Amino acid sequence: MDAGTVGQAIGLFTVTNVDDILILSLFFARGAGRPGSTRRIMLGQYLGFAAILAASAVATAGATLLPAAALPYLGLLPLGLGLWAARQGWRDRAGHGDEAPPARNGGPGALELAAVTFANGGDNIGVYTPVFATAGVGGTTAYAVVFLILVAVWCLAGKYLATRPAVARALGRWGLVLHPAVLIALGLFILIDGRAFGR
Repeated sequence: MDAGTVGQAIGLFTVTNVDDILILSLFFARGAGRPGSTRRIMLGQYLGFAAILAASAVATAGATLLPAAALPYLGLLPLGLGLWAARQGWRDRAGHGDEAPPARNGGPGALELAAVTFANGGDNIGVYTPVFATAGVGGTTAYAVVFLILVAVWCLAGKYLATRPAVARALGRWGLVLHPAVLIALGLFILIDGRAFGR
């Protein structure tokens, strides 16, 4: 694995996943103080990103898991999760007045984050496929290894942001609004940017 390939892989990952830092921070804030939440969040991020890599590899081989016309509809996943989170937050607030609602035992689930990560990865698949096609098997393997290492770095960065006192206070105060709002906005962006509603 040469330094040039590693540098290109780091740059490519950073550009295509910069928006994931905010999403991960929100998930880590939601899971604060809940046993096993860090493990579940990291597992979900890895599952979602592994699905992105698999879809990119399959597309590179000349097949597609989903037709291009279906990719914008992946936005329905974060949109649905955001609406569900908004409903839960509203119910919790309604039941507890101005108090913060009690922490749920489970916190965010691995499959929930995996779905959001994969849905947000439609652009990643579009970028990774031609890169993998020109990199060959060895180059693609190198990219995948670097990407998978960087997923852990991204998770650590998200957790770091979520645990900074000022950020943690803001997320603790506004997390019930921000979490569903970001997921709904992400879902709408994917749907609109992919022209799911027509040209």
